[in-house]
Amino acid sequence: MDWLRALQHLRATRTPAVLVTVVEVHGHAPRAAGAKLVVAPRETWGSIGGGNLEETAVRRARVLLDDPDAAPATERHDLSDRAPGEHGVQCCGGRVMLLYEPVPVRRSVAIFGMGHVGFELALLLSRHDLELHLVDSRADQLAEARLAPLLTGPADVRAHRVPVLPELVVADLPVGTDVLVLTHDHAEDLALLDALLRSDAPASIGLIGSSAKWARFRTRLAELGHDQDAIARVRTPIGAPGLAGKEPAAIALAVAVALVRRSSHQV
Repeated sequence: MDWLRALQHLRATRTPAVLVTVVEVHGHAPRAAGAKLVVAPRETWGSIGGGNLEETAVRRARVLLDDPDAAPATERHDLSDRAPGEHGVQCCGGRVMLLYEPVPVRRSVAIFGMGHVGFELALLLSRHDLELHLVDSRADQLAEARLAPLLTGPADVRAHRVPVLPELVVADLPVGTDVLVLTHDHAEDLALLDALLRSDAPASIGLIGSSAKWARFRTRLAELGHDQDAIARVRTPIGAPGLAGKEPAAIALAVAVALVRRSSHQV
């Protein structure tokens, strides 16, 4: 597997990586500028020349993998017998510059309910590099023609057409998914919240609705066996404060802003 296919494989399997590239070469070196190495937690693909240089690069890359705040970085490496490395001597005689680029796991967002607000929200989020799960029990809401505008952005859009028991989709969500519940049916909303609170997948759970709706839901969730700490995982109302408007597009904008802000704070 070459480095590009390796990155595609790691993205599909939601595995973080670091892409190491030889960006500059002076004198003799085992590989020319442009050589690449992909480093995952347990595997590597490609090569920047082997030996002390590559072993040092792998160790450095895995330090970056352990740092959620890691940013791209460059390092110079001397390949001289007068500059022994941590893992031995590599005496090609030249000097190389390596670029380390962290490739994190893409954020995952799930929208349960693709009505007016759900569609507007999906349209906004589809312009971001993330994994976007769309779920609705109504087939027409996930029709290919309706979803076509969402497929022109960088998001990986995945439609889940589940005419019965959409809460079963919860088991298929990646761990760490931000989930938004805004279906057309309060009974469906409640069933989804029950399933989400029993799952380790959600990083966050947001529910659209009024304070009266939430008061009823809190009582029902407690009756279903959820304690107060679990119920407190649900955020409602959702959306960034200060963004007014009851139109679907305005509500969707407020929710998208809140999601992006929370992502920035995590970073």
